[in-house]
Amino acid sequence: MREALVATGRSLFERGLTHGRTGNLSVREGDSIWVTPTGASLGTLDPDGLARLDTSGRYHDGRHSSGGPISPAVPTKELFLHAALYRARPDARAVVHLHSPYATAVSCMDGLDPADALPPLTAYYAMRVGRLPLLPYHAPGDTALGPVAEAAAADHHALLLANHGPVAAGRDLASAADAIEEIEATARIFLLLQGVPNRPLTPEQIERTRR
Repeated sequence: MREALVATGRSLFERGLTHGRTGNLSVREGDSIWVTPTGASLGTLDPDGLARLDTSGRYHDGRHSSGGPISPAVPTKELFLHAALYRARPDARAVVHLHSPYATAVSCMDGLDPADALPPLTAYYAMRVGRLPLLPYHAPGDTALGPVAEAAAADHHALLLANHGPVAAGRDLASAADAIEEIEATARIFLLLQGVPNRPLTPEQIERTRR
């Protein structure tokens, strides 16, 4: 599971879906959560540098070395966001949160529908994402976002954080990453279509994608 998390982080980084030392990933295994450490680039993760906590946030193990003595890995400061989605979605086994450029650009736009930030432009978006609530802005690491995200995640596995970026939960790491990538692709299409007449899927067309 740790190897898969590292490989997914590297893939997302190398394809430009995250940059610098932004974004964080986690996987849930039984009563444990493996999560990327704070201040880490997703392109250079190390399986031994992941933090392991229980679902209440207590530290278990996961160690890293940075040229000095080995010390406990410090989890991302947005661990509370991952925990909120896991509480809301007991079937979720992974959470991916990125600052991907197109989705983040959309999250900064004025006039979006807070109940559904992106239109259903493609069948794959309808299947992999559905509706995408836009949550009010909170500074990175602000734990006040936790209850807001948990409430929204009860009915939606993917969320868009205003002026911040997308977060998605999935039944496995691949599903969570697929949802994030679909949000990013649809955000790019949405921005390309600004000022151009377009045709989102109808409710009937969306319903057919679920059969």
